[in-house]
Parts: sequence; C-alpha cells; structure tokens
Amino acid sequence: MLLELDGVRFLTDPLLRKRVAHLRRAAPVEPIGEVDAVLISHGHYDHLDLPSLRELAAKVVVPRGLGARLRGFEVVEVDEGDELSVGSVAVKATHAEHEGGRPPWGQSSALGYALTGSKRIFFAGDTGLFTGMDGLVPELDVALVPIWGWGAELGRGNHLDPEQAAEAVRRLRPKIAVPIHWGTYRPFYRGSGAPFLSEPAEAFVRAAAIAAPDVDVRVLQPGEELEV
Repeated sequence: MLLELDGVRFLTDPLLRKRVAHLRRAAPVEPIGEVDAVLISHGHYDHLDLPSLRELAAKVVVPRGLGARLRGFEVVEVDEGDELSVGSVAVKATHAEHEGGRPPWGQSSALGYALTGSKRIFFAGDTGLFTGMDGLVPELDVALVPIWGWGAELGRGNHLDPEQAAEAVRRLRPKIAVPIHWGTYRPFYRGSGAPFLSEPAEAFVRAAAIAAPDVDVRVLQPGEELEV
C-alpha cells in the first residue's frame, strides 16, 4: 500500500517485481514516485524483498533484528511500542501475532504500524487475532487488514482469513476498513481467473457486514486509490 498522510508518503511491504520464484503478478505495478519511508512488517520473503527496496530511495523501518539484512540502506530498527517521526507523522510499532524471522539473520518479531497525523491509519502487516487488538489504535480512521495470501490457501503460521479479518475490524473499530494482502500474486500454474484472486475480498465484505456493520468497507483492486 502506498499511503500519503499530511504530505508524507509511506510504502508498506513492497514487492514490486513481475515474477518472484514461482509467483507471477496478477496486476501491473503503478508508478510509485518518491517515498519518504518504507514500513516493513516482518522478514518473510513476500514482505521484505531486497530488489524492490533497491528501487526506492527511502528510509526503511524494520523490526529489530532485520537491520543486518539491509546493509547499504538507511535503516531504522524498532521494537513493539517504539515511536518515531517521519515528517509531521508519528509512527508507532504495534504487536502482530505472526512469526517474522528470516534465517540466517536470527529471530525478529512481526509488527504492525500505527500512523498518526491529521488522520489515524493502521497497517496490520501479517497477523492472527490477538487480545490487544481491541481498540489498539483509538479513534482509528482507516484500518488496512490482511485477508488472504498469494495462493489458494493461507499458508503456514498465523494469518487472517476473511472471517477472522472481519472480527479484527470489529475489534479495531475503524471508520473505514481496506482489505489487503490478496489478489496480487498467483503461482505460475494458476490462471488469471483463479478464484482466490477475487473470492477472499467478496467473503470479507460479507463477513464484515455482519461482524462490523458500522464500518465502511472499501475494496480496492490493485492499482486503485482511495481518498479519505
């Protein structure tokens, strides 16, 4: 996600390549332009991609322990609860229920990030449900919530499926929820019409209407924009 808040531009977990191992992009990458900071939620290969970072001249914020993987970049390592300022925007690292290490560079946690300026935005990264999610970011305007992955299944570890993501939205209580982490990549042996490229978002809309009926759900196709 490319976020612009109070004139500051953030990019979350950029994976910009057309092909990554057995994965193919399902939609082209739109021009990004200048970015002030890149927010990396954890070290897994579909979230921390060095070739993508090399395309960006920006500060890279990562969970502590991943800095050794990023020599040559302007890196800020953070722990859960740490805060920093990027321009006029305050960025706070928050808990994520996900294993985020990347061997052989040791263990590191997974994080979410809360951005506070004239609006409040929460990027959840990869996560499962956790108790502290309830009201994690007070007076939240926009929650960016993962609902799927890159294939027909969610994969190993803690992830939110569409129904769990709807429960996360109920706990977070944002004004607007945007589903992320779906519909972007597919294995080369699955066609562009594969159901997992569209069905997770549809399932999330249905589940959120029940779990959090007061939240405005906005589904963005890759490349689409939302102005709040």
